[in-house]
Amino acid sequence: MISSLRGQVQHVGLDHAVVEVGGVGFAVQATPTTLASLRRGEETTLATTLVVREDSLTLFGFADAEARELFGLLQTVSGIGPRIALATLAVLEPDKLRHALAEGSITVLTQVPGIGKKGAERLIIELRDKVGQLPAPTTPAHSQTRDHVVEALLGLGFPAKAAETTVDKVLSDNPDQSTSAVLRRALATLGRK
Repeated sequence: MISSLRGQVQHVGLDHAVVEVGGVGFAVQATPTTLASLRRGEETTLATTLVVREDSLTLFGFADAEARELFGLLQTVSGIGPRIALATLAVLEPDKLRHALAEGSITVLTQVPGIGKKGAERLIIELRDKVGQLPAPTTPAHSQTRDHVVEALLGLGFPAKAAETTVDKVLSDNPDQSTSAVLRRALATLGRK
């Protein structure tokens, strides 16, 4: 198995990069964040996983070992293959993914293309205990309030990005507000846009 690559970046595409190691160019599938950190002609080191299929060998690259471990862990869930696992890491940073799994946040997980409500529930059930011990959030009520208000706004038809940004702004102004107060202020803000 190829667990890492260190070499010169030869090409950076939309979904892959080519890293030359010892005269051999390896095509590496990666998230947009990882690809954005690569510069053509510069030396790089990527944590990698080789996925062997009946008809292909595909190398997936990550900025660090933590992302690689999460990639492997996601694939242990029925129905989650390497493409959806990579899409998950493209949409959610490792810390955000760990928190979403630990807190059982279906709203966050369903932002990933290819993961619906049932898939998110399956991820939570199967991975909640495997993602490791997370540090206790500094403001658990703040996090719970945020999730409830974002979910309510999504239910009302607001786009996920706008809902999250607005709720974060409202909570940054006053983190100790009640859920209903945050919802009222978020609706007022979104109504003006």
